[in-house]
Amino acid sequence: MDTTSTHDDRHGPATAPHPAPPEPSAHDAFPAQFARTQRYTLGVPRAFTLAADGTAVLFLRTRGPEDRTGCLWLIDDDGERLLVDPDGLGAGPAGVPEAERIRRERAREHTAGVVAYDATADLATVVFAVDGALWCLEPRRGAAPRPVATAGPVVDPRLAPDGRHVAYVTGGALHVAALDGGDGRLLAAPESADVTYGLAEHVAAESMGRHRGHWWAPDGRRLLAARVDTTGVRRWWIADPSDPSRPPREVAYPAAGTDNAEVSLSVFGLDGTTTPIAWDRAAYEYLAAVAWDAHGPLLSVQSRDQGTLRVLAADPATGATRLLHEQRDPAWVELIPGTPARTASGALVHTADLGGTRRLTVAGTPVTPEGLQIRAVEQVTGETVLFTASDEPTEAHLWSYAPDAGLVPLSSTPGVHTGQRAGGTLLLASRTDAGPETRLLREGAAPRTVACLAAEPVTPPRVTWLRAGEAGIRTALLLPSWYRPGGGPLPVLLAPYGGPAMQLVTRGRNWPLVEGQWFAEEGFAVVIADGRGTPGRGPAWEKTVHRDTLSAPVEDQVTALHAAAAHCRDLDLGRVAIRGWSYGGTLATAAVLRRPDVFHAAISGAGPSDQRLYDTHWRERFLGHPGNDPEAYDRSSPIGEAAALRRPLLLVHGLADDNVVAAHTLRMSAALLAAHRPHQVLPLSNVTHGPSDPVVVEGLLRHQLNFLRASLNVSRPQAV
Repeated sequence: MDTTSTHDDRHGPATAPHPAPPEPSAHDAFPAQFARTQRYTLGVPRAFTLAADGTAVLFLRTRGPEDRTGCLWLIDDDGERLLVDPDGLGAGPAGVPEAERIRRERAREHTAGVVAYDATADLATVVFAVDGALWCLEPRRGAAPRPVATAGPVVDPRLAPDGRHVAYVTGGALHVAALDGGDGRLLAAPESADVTYGLAEHVAAESMGRHRGHWWAPDGRRLLAARVDTTGVRRWWIADPSDPSRPPREVAYPAAGTDNAEVSLSVFGLDGTTTPIAWDRAAYEYLAAVAWDAHGPLLSVQSRDQGTLRVLAADPATGATRLLHEQRDPAWVELIPGTPARTASGALVHTADLGGTRRLTVAGTPVTPEGLQIRAVEQVTGETVLFTASDEPTEAHLWSYAPDAGLVPLSSTPGVHTGQRAGGTLLLASRTDAGPETRLLREGAAPRTVACLAAEPVTPPRVTWLRAGEAGIRTALLLPSWYRPGGGPLPVLLAPYGGPAMQLVTRGRNWPLVEGQWFAEEGFAVVIADGRGTPGRGPAWEKTVHRDTLSAPVEDQVTALHAAAAHCRDLDLGRVAIRGWSYGGTLATAAVLRRPDVFHAAISGAGPSDQRLYDTHWRERFLGHPGNDPEAYDRSSPIGEAAALRRPLLLVHGLADDNVVAAHTLRMSAALLAAHRPHQVLPLSNVTHGPSDPVVVEGLLRHQLNFLRASLNVSRPQAV
């Protein structure tokens, strides 16, 4: 990896021209490699489970850098071995169930084979589903996977802690199968086609980060399960225009300002008993998080306006709840992964936004210092809490807190780190400038590495890290490898996401940086900036976009551009384009509409153009209810500014997208046509919110490059 740190000097004039760009074989292969490797994610180990005694680890990984079949692996003192190759199991009864397909789409899971599993703490028993068929494995006995009889195609199987039963969903009903060969049982059946048990509703999986809908009790004799009723939710219909023989697909989509699904929670006993959990569901209609620990059921519920979050303890025998914690915020209460949780003594583990810092709290007391921003709680064992946090937004480190030991950093290399710990072993999963790496660290033993089979990019990023403006906007500048100062002007491409869902400017090699380097090799200076509203810089930074999700982010992209140009004087500010996907697509559209003096072309992929068409929990978090503050939706919806277009604009959208539906782009195009503004629209047949088909991904990259060259009058670099 060739990276450079933030520079204080500026590139000045020079007489030497740029050397010839590299031979075509060096980076012309990038689009195909990028597509076939699923953005360099295939072959990367993930979904780790560290045994309670620390002696073994289960994980998922495909068999190579271009293989899309997930397999289950184990590493222990005897080395690494393949436990489950799905190709050897045979096809399931009916392929991937529709509910599982939806679950994978919400989780952005694009592999096949084994994509999830569940295991007992000692790794003695593992369950997983392949194409709707349920399988059980006892890896430490060396036995082969064996099929488990079920009532139908399986979705989201979850193993009881004692390893005797597995819960799963089929046809919207919650079932339990006995792994000793006994009879299965039905715990909850849907009362109508609009009801499901044991699955997460759309906004929970898409916007809250809760992908589960049922949870075992520690004793393995009861389950908590969500009941979801979408009767009152607006129906949308998503068709595939490329195949008129297929009927449209019905989607219960709660758009901003409309009714949500009704979500309730009950305890189901294996003895047939049912106990509803009681809370004020009218005032707190969002079930944000659920757990069941040694102290009983624990849940977070949130008000519709998201200004109040309550943590409740539930009595599984009566269903009564009691308030443990309440958090309020005039903008919104952020949901933090891994919270709430409790220590062995019952101390509540949560977070608090104090001043400009999101701090970890244990039993209501802040235990982390000002300036260390909590990202997620990863694990609570005994009285020890493992969590990830940032004191520099381009990095995230793994930390430990315990009352006796205090705060202990568990990672130090610049990058993004997470992990878990058990039995004296620390599993540290990292993404640094060199790429992904997972190590097993045990006191008194040599570190062990879990093999990563991912491809090495043909265009490794060459990043100059900058801080733009008074706010120090974290910015990555990528220049061609063949660039030399003073060799001639470079057109500029901004490639942000810029929204609250993710950061792109991190000290861990990620696919947006790799993709940006390819555009750089094609003759552009690429600028990627994380402006206001992005994660990692604390609550005040995140909430700058409250009631207006576009004005500050557009301004921050301009600031980052000018900072990059001040650092490198060869940037051609007369030829600047911006491209982005999802929120980044909306940002790109707004930038070219509002600042045509700065941005001369834009590519908007799957961008929400009318925020009223996006879901309740995500959209109302930032803009409120559209009936109460319609102006906030107008400010944040570029469709109302269509007549301002003066520059080339390419709109791209997958026609099968059930998250940001294609209506966003189609309505934006209609508004542009009505205003007599020329533009281009590229529809992607049978593509959801994240294109994954290699042909589509490669073709889309090349099409965007050609659009940028034509729009900015950029010639292909010599010898490329």
